[in-house]
Amino acid sequence: MSRSYQVKFWKIKRNASSKKPSYVVRWTVDGKECSTTLGGSELAENFLSDLRQAARRGEWFDTDTGLPESMLKAKSARTWLEFARAYMNVRWPHQAAKSREGTVETLVAVTLTLTTGRNGRPDPKLLRKALRNYVFLPKDRQAEPDAQADTALRWLEAASLPMTELNETRHARAALEVLAVRLDGQAAALSTFRRKRAVFHHALEYAVELGELDANPLDRIKLKPAKSNNVVDRRVVINPQQARDLLIAVPHIGRTRGRMLAAMFACMYFAGLRPAEAQGLRKKDCILPAKGWGQITPTKTRPQSSTRYTDSGRSFDERGLKQREEDEDRDVPIPPELVTILRAHIETFGTAPDGRLFYTRGGGTFSGTAYTTVWQEARRLALTPEQVASPLAGRPYDLRHAAVSLWLNAGVHAPEVAERAGHSVDVLLKIYAKCIDGQREVANQRIERALES
Repeated sequence: MSRSYQVKFWKIKRNASSKKPSYVVRWTVDGKECSTTLGGSELAENFLSDLRQAARRGEWFDTDTGLPESMLKAKSARTWLEFARAYMNVRWPHQAAKSREGTVETLVAVTLTLTTGRNGRPDPKLLRKALRNYVFLPKDRQAEPDAQADTALRWLEAASLPMTELNETRHARAALEVLAVRLDGQAAALSTFRRKRAVFHHALEYAVELGELDANPLDRIKLKPAKSNNVVDRRVVINPQQARDLLIAVPHIGRTRGRMLAAMFACMYFAGLRPAEAQGLRKKDCILPAKGWGQITPTKTRPQSSTRYTDSGRSFDERGLKQREEDEDRDVPIPPELVTILRAHIETFGTAPDGRLFYTRGGGTFSGTAYTTVWQEARRLALTPEQVASPLAGRPYDLRHAAVSLWLNAGVHAPEVAERAGHSVDVLLKIYAKCIDGQREVANQRIERALES
């Protein structure tokens, strides 16, 4: 086997000779042309992206197979554990912290399932910890395993199924069934199952690309987990008066934390921002006139994740908006009431050094625990005991649900609401289906008027 760092990439080409759509990825290693044909444009784009990332990381490429070092390790893997470790190393540079965390959690669950009945199985908690801390993290983020972790790792290495076993659908089905339930044995939300299944499916597609598997076994499995209701529960949605009562209560929580968070909660209610979007809001993102409506243009988010998954090593990485390109933003008109709140907030607290409106006294980002604690205390202060015991505005995120529900019930057209909320229209109407009041009566009146004309 000879190695080379001289790599060039060509554009993906549609295979015109194939009846079914297929795409050819082409590149050269040390002047030798290499290619692979994949059954979908997205698969081809992902494969080419993996090659490019490997080249950027300075990996050598094998002149015989054309594959970079990381892919070659995955291709030569003999067990699922070895393959999954190599797969995570390939995927790591492409993913945001939350995606890394989700991928790791999926691989942990699948890896614990794809084992033999070998004796001496360690405690499941110890096995999960070993996988999270020593298998699915890059080497430079791993600590030296202690005696217990070392025992767990040696058991996993000995018990992990050979990759060839995954050609049998029974093993893939067993893994899917594990992904369909939570650790407490209760059914997982359908959206959670679908997300984890997508991760597992992508890993197996990668194994097919590398020749580890003949075909993706998940394509032969028809598993329908118990349906879960992903629509917003209308019981959590507060009305405008309740929202204002809560926002008035927030500044009274703690010495300064409540006062610093009040405007952030207001952005979630009056502008429908997600918490991570509000945390990333900067002064330059705001148009705040002295009178009338203003506008905010969120461009960055600060999602919270475990420090083991972030690039910065802190709990927050700055990212682009959810489900949008890195530099893509969206304009959200805001009512005069929120304009006034934000102007007062900036006058009182100024901004962080990077221009963010909402920051801790040390210039950092409020943790989810910190702002949720303030919110729960505000609920107890502003709501009746019966309301506190109910799901009403139980989480800060419910402020966003209340905002979107208000817009829909006010008669704002769904495409406009979707644009302000950062949703597709289909997802918007599906999620908020139970929060739309009075639409049938309005429709009946319009139809009646049309019949009379």
